[in-house]
Amino acid sequence: MQRAIRPGAGPEPSDVRIVVLNYNGGELTERCLRHLRQVELARGEVQLVCLDNGSTDGSIERVEEGFPDVEVRRLGHNGGFTANNAGLEDLEGIRYVGLLNNDAFAEPGWLQPLVDALDDDPALGAVSSKLVLAPRFRSVAVQAPPFDPGPTDRRTLGVMVRGAEVDGVDVWRDAHLGEGGWGREVDRQGPFEWSRPDAVVRVPVPDDDRPVEVVLTLQARSEVTVVLDGGDGPVEVAVGPTPTRVGVTVTSPSYDVLNNVGSIVFDDGAGADRGWLERDEGQYDEPAEVFAWCGGSVLLRPEYLRDVGLLDERFFLYYEDTDLSWRGRARGWRYRTEPTSVARHVHAASSGEGSEVFAFHVERNRLLMLVKDAPWRLALAQVWRYLLVSASYGRRDVVRPVLGARRPDVLVVRRRARSFAGFLRLLPAMLADRRALRRRQLVSDAELQAWLVRR
Repeated sequence: MQRAIRPGAGPEPSDVRIVVLNYNGGELTERCLRHLRQVELARGEVQLVCLDNGSTDGSIERVEEGFPDVEVRRLGHNGGFTANNAGLEDLEGIRYVGLLNNDAFAEPGWLQPLVDALDDDPALGAVSSKLVLAPRFRSVAVQAPPFDPGPTDRRTLGVMVRGAEVDGVDVWRDAHLGEGGWGREVDRQGPFEWSRPDAVVRVPVPDDDRPVEVVLTLQARSEVTVVLDGGDGPVEVAVGPTPTRVGVTVTSPSYDVLNNVGSIVFDDGAGADRGWLERDEGQYDEPAEVFAWCGGSVLLRPEYLRDVGLLDERFFLYYEDTDLSWRGRARGWRYRTEPTSVARHVHAASSGEGSEVFAFHVERNRLLMLVKDAPWRLALAQVWRYLLVSASYGRRDVVRPVLGARRPDVLVVRRRARSFAGFLRLLPAMLADRRALRRRQLVSDAELQAWLVRR
């Protein structure tokens, strides 16, 4: 059941709107809304708006039936993350407007600290929560002989991790290697992650202290001995070119892992989550000014949106919040974190990190954002570098296998080509936007570039 947005009760806007975007979110969306029902506000009311991106799983019908206090807006099609714009408009009577991912859920006390932060500093355009990954984790140490992948790949590798189970339940989607890994990749056998020679595989676990049985699926380029330790002492296992399931009892204590405490941009223009995959040991528990806010859990000032504009709907997924942050920075707006506001997040539940959808939009949109917002030297350097790296993959995965009478692997090359073609299609529009943004820019490129983080 839909209801109209109610104006504020007094001369000053008093209500806070929280927008949740649903796309086949199932129980995750319902859990998100259940938690939001519990948030409290010292002044005004909390308006909950659920936008639906054309879901077909019955989730939005269940929201309409089970949450009569939530305003549902059916958008009729999948507009990606940028469909949140439908909740960032018509803000009459709205003091602040927040975004919370449907695959996240707010912990008690999530909202008021965000409101207080914006109340205290009118120059803030947005305040980000502390996002932690939804489950708690335990560690399995993995030691493997170093493997040199060759002159075109400068990484030092250990073994490939292809799967993880806890007490017989597949948890590979949520497991990760943190600083001990090289990030998710995909080949013909599916998603995997290369470890470093000394790594830690973090597996999501039940929230109790009992020992758990963890089974990892490991693979190596040649026969090697790998040492695993889940807290009961080291165990040696043989791993080779055929994926091998190896088990270990894990008794190490559980802990939280950070997802985002504000966003950063590296000096090559790549956006990143501040604190990504670090153990939460309180290292980010002081509020801090950041270059960008994260759209997964944020409270925004309507005046900021009216000045800078909304999410760029051509981005669809990824980098749209960083683009809007950069545009606001150029206009003089500031952003900060409020770590006492905590939400737990099921990372990449919709698109799947390492998926084709994820990779296409991340690679394309980084280039779009740089052409639109960044100094020319940085933008042109990264477009050229993208072409060089793509050519390097082409030599490694296509040319060399063909010359060696082996089957080529075109997966990465084809994906990067698709991303670049998508970039070229939108390039004229980005250049037009760049000219318009430059005319309104108040902060110098040098000052903005000083925020970029060296890798």
